[in-house]
Amino acid sequence: MGFEELLEEVGGFGPFQLRNVALLALPRMLLPLHFLLPIFLAAVPAHRCALPGAPANFSHQDLWLEAHLPREPDGTLSSCLRFTHPQALPNTTLEGEGQSPGELEGEPSTVPCPQGWEYDRSEFSSTIATEWDLVCEQKGLNRAASTFFFAGVLVGAVAFGYLSDRFGRRRLLLVAYVSVLVLGLASAASVSYIMFAITRTLTGVALAGFTIIVMPLELEWLDVRHRTVAGVLSSTFWTGGMMLLALVGYLIRDWRWLLLAVTLPCALGIISLWWVPESARWLLTQGRVAEAHMYLVRCARLNGRPLSEDGLSQEALSKVAAGERGVRRPSYLDLFRTPRLRYISLCCMVMWFGVNFSYYGLSLDVSGLGLNVYHTQLLFGVVELPAKLLVYVLVRHVGRRLTQAGMLLGSALALGLGLLVSSEVGSWGVALAVMGKGFSEGAFTTAYLFTSELYPTVLRQTGLGLTALVGRLGGSLAPLAALLDEVWLPLPKLAYGGIALLAACTALLLPETRQAQLPETIQDVERKR
Repeated sequence: MGFEELLEEVGGFGPFQLRNVALLALPRMLLPLHFLLPIFLAAVPAHRCALPGAPANFSHQDLWLEAHLPREPDGTLSSCLRFTHPQALPNTTLEGEGQSPGELEGEPSTVPCPQGWEYDRSEFSSTIATEWDLVCEQKGLNRAASTFFFAGVLVGAVAFGYLSDRFGRRRLLLVAYVSVLVLGLASAASVSYIMFAITRTLTGVALAGFTIIVMPLELEWLDVRHRTVAGVLSSTFWTGGMMLLALVGYLIRDWRWLLLAVTLPCALGIISLWWVPESARWLLTQGRVAEAHMYLVRCARLNGRPLSEDGLSQEALSKVAAGERGVRRPSYLDLFRTPRLRYISLCCMVMWFGVNFSYYGLSLDVSGLGLNVYHTQLLFGVVELPAKLLVYVLVRHVGRRLTQAGMLLGSALALGLGLLVSSEVGSWGVALAVMGKGFSEGAFTTAYLFTSELYPTVLRQTGLGLTALVGRLGGSLAPLAALLDEVWLPLPKLAYGGIALLAACTALLLPETRQAQLPETIQDVERKR
């Protein structure tokens, strides 16, 4: 008897599995709350140089600012420079300050803000940008905080993948919960940017535990027939977290309290672990037959399945455990040993990099749409629901390959057309941005299904692990790509769109898997050439 037959006997889909999915909904909702938190946490409000000493009787504020601040090429007042000396304006005099003789001719000299900045507090009372003046010459540090965070997620994925296989899913999920809680509280109490960057990076490492552990802990209790349905159901919790982030960000405008609000639910997660079962499959691979028996009996009782005397005997479970332990654990190198698998792996790596790079590039850039950040985030969350429904229909009738390529192409086209639309036509810009976000979510959803069907059973988890690792690299580089606007304003969107287009073309090079029998061994993949 194999584990799948054992699971069939105790119930592969029932109240036990549904309760498990519900208990593991919390970490799935916490992920977007943290991954997309920089939208509010690191927001940069309107700002200008601090100009102390304005005369009390100076009634024309605009004239006062124009005397002290140069104008940018687009006609707006500079956010990063001020005149070395105030400029005399027609019909005005500025007491106590005057121009140097050299400035009466030619362009007046300017200096970076020597006394700091003043910020518009109408939308955000406090962000890390206003806390540590991460604007102008220091704005790269603001973007770098997100990159450090995603780099931590990348490192954590490797660490938690290894540790959860060695010490168990449930125990490492507890470690992840406690670490996120402690490090989140430390981040909220940060007294310097360096402390914040370090604690957020470590928070990313801990959050990777959710991404690595939660899905196997769900799937290893589900029979094969219901894994796709459960996967789609679980992915809606991410969308719910995105919409919840818009509400929480709207209600809490201070970055420290906002960080606390998305961190404290980890305490509930720690309590909920009392009812989360350990993976019986993992317990059997470790030879812990008595514990596996306990959870399997609990599963059968909750699912209302009568147990035969021999089905869950110690002898039967020991045989299953021996079979599970006898399976050699694959490595990433196995994905590149044969020609066909090497081809599939390289294409999937490019595809996943493009999916993540464009998704997080679109998700973290919510400015310039003519809407406030809260409405934009809510729209970006809501559009994911019809995107998932569209993917569900397309993958069944059109196929995985064309759906994957089409979704990535849609993201690229939405980004490209957005550059051609005039800023005066705000509604079209918003529509294209929302469509691009929907397409990128569709690409993300399809990628999981498509990739899992390309790899053989013996290497499926390893293949998904490698491609997700490369994808997280794309996610970590997406915030830094936004800094390319210093070179040329449209360059970030061109980068996101160009990489998405490259990924779409790469997806077309992969074989179609709709209505195809899933490969079991490496030989099955090689024979399909």
